[in-house]
Amino acid sequence: MFLAKLVGIIPACSKIDFQMTHSHPISEEQEDCMRFRSLVGMGILSSWAVVTVAHAAPRFTLGNVPSYYQGTFGTGSHINIFYDATYFQFRNRDLRLKLMVPYISVSGLPQGARLTGGGIVHRPGTTQTQNSASGLGDIWLSAHYTVYQRTGLLPAVVPYAKVKLGTASATNGLGTGRNDYEIGVGLDETIGTRIFPFAHLGYRFVGNPAGGNLHNIWTYDMGSSFVATPRNILTAMFSGSESEQPGYAGPADIVFAWNYNVTRAGSGIQLYADKGLSNGSANYGVGLGAQIVF
Repeated sequence: MFLAKLVGIIPACSKIDFQMTHSHPISEEQEDCMRFRSLVGMGILSSWAVVTVAHAAPRFTLGNVPSYYQGTFGTGSHINIFYDATYFQFRNRDLRLKLMVPYISVSGLPQGARLTGGGIVHRPGTTQTQNSASGLGDIWLSAHYTVYQRTGLLPAVVPYAKVKLGTASATNGLGTGRNDYEIGVGLDETIGTRIFPFAHLGYRFVGNPAGGNLHNIWTYDMGSSFVATPRNILTAMFSGSESEQPGYAGPADIVFAWNYNVTRAGSGIQLYADKGLSNGSANYGVGLGAQIVF
C-alpha cells in the first residue's frame, strides 16, 4: 500500500514494568508512514509502534520514517518509490496534533500518471515513456481527540480529521496539486495487558485537478499490537481504501511491524514490511524509522 497508524489510549498495564496510554502501542505517525497508499495518510503507515508512558503532561515527538515501495500500482510499469517522512507531534491525554513533511523520489512512473493521497491516478492505458522525479511531497496535518475512554468491554472512541496540502509537484507527477480532507473515527481496545486491537474508518474528500475525474473514497484499517516484552512490540495490520480513479482496484495491504523502545517515554525504532494484496498496491514495501519523545 502507498505508505503512510498505531497510538490510541490504553489503561495502565500492571503486569509490565511501565505504564502505557492509548489502546494500541504503535504510534499514529508511524502507522501513517506505513500506508504508502496515502503517502502518509495512514501511511498513512504509517503508522502503522511506540509505547508511550501514562502521563497526562503534554509530550512532543520528532521522528523520521524512510520507506521504499516497488510495484506496478495498476499500471504497465515497474514503479519504485522512496518516501521519507519527517513528522512533529504534540499530544496530551486526549488530544494529538501532528505535522508530517515528506520527501519523495520516484522512478518508472508512466508519463501522465501522478501520485496521490490514495495511490496512483491518471494511469495511461499503455505508454513507453516513463518519468523519474524527486522533491517535496504533500504535507499532512492531522488531529485526533479521544471523546470516550475505554471502560470495560467498550473501546476508546477517537474521532480524527486530516488535511493533505497539495504541495507536491503535479508537473513532475509527485502529486495532484490539490488538497484532500479526511474525517473518521478510530476504536482502540485492550485485551489483558499485552494485546491491543484497533480499527479505523475514514472518508476522504479528494481534491480534483482539472480533467481528473477523481472520486471521494472510504479508507479503513484494522489490526492488533502485542507487547512481547516491555521494550518489544509486534503489530499486524490490514489496511485498504477505495480507488480514487474509477475502473481501478483500490489499495489493500497487510503490514507487519516490530518496535523497539529505547526509553520509557517511547523513543525508539520501528522496522516494518508491507505486502500488497491488490493490483492497486505496491508489490512490497519496507521501512525503518526512529522517533524521539520528549
